[in-house]
Amino acid sequence: MQQQIKSSRWGANLAALATFVGIVAVIMVIAVLNAPTKGGPQVMASAQTYLAEVKKTALPFLGIMAVLSIALGVVVARVVRRTWPNERKRKELFTAYAFITPYLLVTLTFTIGVLLFSLWISFTQYNIFTSPIWIGIQNYIDAFKGFVDPTQKAFIQSLYNVFWYSLIVVPIQTVLAILLAVLLNGPMRLRNFWRTIFYSPSVTSSVVITLIFIWMYQQAGYINYLFAQVLGLIGVTWQPISWLGDPRGLIELIVNAFGGTIQYTQWYFKGPSIAWMAIMFQNIYTTAPTFMIMFLAALQDISPTLSEAAAIDGANSWQRFIHITIPMLRPIILLVVVLGTIGTLQVFDQVYLATSGGPLGTSTTPVFLVYTTALGTTGPIEMGFASAMAFILAVIIFAFTFVQRRMLERGTELY
Repeated sequence: MQQQIKSSRWGANLAALATFVGIVAVIMVIAVLNAPTKGGPQVMASAQTYLAEVKKTALPFLGIMAVLSIALGVVVARVVRRTWPNERKRKELFTAYAFITPYLLVTLTFTIGVLLFSLWISFTQYNIFTSPIWIGIQNYIDAFKGFVDPTQKAFIQSLYNVFWYSLIVVPIQTVLAILLAVLLNGPMRLRNFWRTIFYSPSVTSSVVITLIFIWMYQQAGYINYLFAQVLGLIGVTWQPISWLGDPRGLIELIVNAFGGTIQYTQWYFKGPSIAWMAIMFQNIYTTAPTFMIMFLAALQDISPTLSEAAAIDGANSWQRFIHITIPMLRPIILLVVVLGTIGTLQVFDQVYLATSGGPLGTSTTPVFLVYTTALGTTGPIEMGFASAMAFILAVIIFAFTFVQRRMLERGTELY
C-alpha cells in the first residue's frame, strides 16, 4: 500500500514537472516568435540571423515573458499534481486540454503574444526597421500633449470626435432599433417582407454602403438635389453642401446664426462637423437594423399576458410600452448600448473610405490615427506611439463599458 502511494506521488510529481517544462517551453517559443526586433530581409534571412537579433534587442522582453511563463507553469503544475492521483479527474483534465490545445496555441501566438508585443513596444521608439529604443512612458505623455500644445492635438481631437460620435449615435440607433422592433413585432401585412427590407442595410458590405453614401453626399449628389427640389417648392434656394468636406461644427453653426464666431484655436467648442455628422447618419442607417433584430427577438420572449393584464387594468398602449416592454428589454438595452459604444469608439472603415480623417481632422478617430501612425501613411512609422494610443483607447473602452454596466444592469436580473 505504501509502495502504491509512493509510486502515485512520484507519478504526480513527474507529471507536474513535465507540465511545467512544457508550458515554459511553449510560452518562450511563442515569446521568441513575437519578440520586438528590427525587421528587414537581413534579419529575416534565416533562423540564425533572427535569433541573433532577438538576443541583441529583445532580452528584457524575453526576461519578462520568462517570469510570466514560470508563474503560469507553477500554477498549472500544482493543478496537475493535485489531480493526478484521481484517475477519473486526471482523464477528464487531459482529455479537455487535448481538445482545446490547438485553440490555446493559436490564441497564445496570434492574440496574447501579439498583445504583449504591442504593450512592450508602446514603451519604446520603434519604426520596424531599427531596433526598439526604450523610452518609458514618453509615448503615453506625447498622446496627451494636445492639451498644452495645439500643434499636437491629433489624438485628443480623435477622442473628442468619437465622444460626439458615441453621444449622438448610440442613443439614436438604440431608440430607432426599439421602435423598428416594436413596429415589426406587431400585426401588419407583409411583415416578413418589411423585416427583410429593414434588415438589408446590415447585411450589405460596409465598404459598398460607404461608397454609395460618398456618391450621395457629393455636391452634385442625390441629397443636395433632394433638398433643392423640396425647398424649391416653398421658394427657398438651397446652396449645395460638400457634406464630407465641410469642417464647420454644429455648435459653430448655431453660434454663427446669432452673429458670433468661434476661433480656430477653440476647435473643441465647435462640436461635431458636418462631415462627421454625415458619417454618423450613415452609421445609424447601417447599424440600427442589426440591433433591431436583437430587440425583435427579445420582444417575442415577452409573455403577451403581461400586456393583456395591464390593458384590463386600464393601461393604454403608451403606458404598457413604458412600464412593461421597456423594463423587460433592459438586459438587451444594456447589451445594445455596450456594443454600440464599443463600435462607435472603434469606428474606422467609414472614415478611411469617406474622409481619410478630414476635413481639418474633424473626422479623425483613434483607430484611424493608430492605423496611419503605425504604417506611416502620413509621416514616419511610429509603431510604439501607435501602440500607446491603442492601449489608451482600450482603457477608455473598458471604463465606458464598466460605467454603463453599473448604470444599466441594476434590476436586469429580475427579468
